[in-house]
Amino acid sequence: MSETTKEIIIEGLTRAGKPFRPSDWVDRMCSTYASFGADRKLKYSPYLKPRVVNGVRCLAVDLKLKDINPEGYAQLMHFSTENNLNVLDENGVSIDTPT
Repeated sequence: MSETTKEIIIEGLTRAGKPFRPSDWVDRMCSTYASFGADRKLKYSPYLKPRVVNGVRCLAVDLKLKDINPEGYAQLMHFSTENNLNVLDENGVSIDTPT
């Protein structure tokens, strides 16, 4: 991964090319990292963003998360590995082992 990479994309497709289920997995991930603000409203983490790339639901992960919440970042990478999800750099190139 290049030093200028600012985010990775966890694609909602398995390495076998099948859609990952449940279909709301991106929303679940975003809500897991959400917190309540001073206004008592739930706010998603600024480091996780739902995306649709080429018609596929994906999760964009800002690599600042690795410094801010190393454990949370490791959990996301473990999740992607355990579920055989494609992980892409910001140029859409598959990466084997996210760091």
